[in-house]
Amino acid sequence: QVLIPLRIEGYSMEPTYRNGTFNLCWRWRYLLSEPRHGDVVVIRFAGRRVMLLKRVVALAGDSVAFREGVLLINGQPVTEPYVRMRSNWNLEPRTVAAGKVYVVGDNRGVPIERHHLGQVDQERIMGGVLW
Repeated sequence: QVLIPLRIEGYSMEPTYRNGTFNLCWRWRYLLSEPRHGDVVVIRFAGRRVMLLKRVVALAGDSVAFREGVLLINGQPVTEPYVRMRSNWNLEPRTVAAGKVYVVGDNRGVPIERHHLGQVDQERIMGGVLW
């Protein structure tokens, strides 16, 4: 299956992708390429029915941290125009392991403890969103 229909449930990717809207997962997005910083990916969370939409913020070998809500990659602040609301997220630096990417939602207006974020095996990435 090349395209998988997605119904977006939840608020973790707002305002980029809104709760209750539809999109498509393009399975071939990473057939010949690797995910890059800033890509929005579809991650197989549980089986093939539960998938998460998240943004790739760091790649294998990168150091990732949050300081007062600001994303730091390799110690440098990252400009994220897609993030509208920020909480005072703080996360000590950690290095992304080989074969993994670090993902987080765009809606940073809630406490970090309420977010699914962190390192994900690249093999769990089902594809990218179509639009």
